[in-house]
Amino acid sequence: MPFRLRPANNDDRDAVESLVFTVLTEYGLAPDPDGTDVDLHDIERFYHNAGGAFDVLVTSTDEVIGTLGLLRVSTSVCELRKMYLAPSVRGQGLGRRLLEHAISKASILGFSTIVLETASVLREAVSLYERYGFLPYASQHLAARCDVAYMLMITQANDLNVA
Repeated sequence: MPFRLRPANNDDRDAVESLVFTVLTEYGLAPDPDGTDVDLHDIERFYHNAGGAFDVLVTSTDEVIGTLGLLRVSTSVCELRKMYLAPSVRGQGLGRRLLEHAISKASILGFSTIVLETASVLREAVSLYERYGFLPYASQHLAARCDVAYMLMITQANDLNVA
């Protein structure tokens, strides 16, 4: 089945939220629609209009099977958020594809650093981030469901030939 990446918009909100909340629940993590996940209520405002990006991986019938957001933190830093895949499409290299896309897109948008917060229970994601050179760092604030933070300098990604 062919997949394609495209920018998300507010019409994708329900599908994106459903996917994100399904994956969180699968791993025993609580969705937080009025806190950590409030950005999903207005994808265009929180991401695109603020200098970041939010893209979805879709099937040929436009079913959302993957998500990734780049939230602008500053002129040089973005936060990788909401990178999730539907259980039915895992194990096909799509997580790698999403992460490579995120790194490339962050560079195109002019960011030099990507930060992220995650839960260590998301072992596959943590392993992927580490393989791509993300390094643990002490974040000043972690979301309630997150217990680890990572940082990647975009030049590191270029050195790894992944951007």
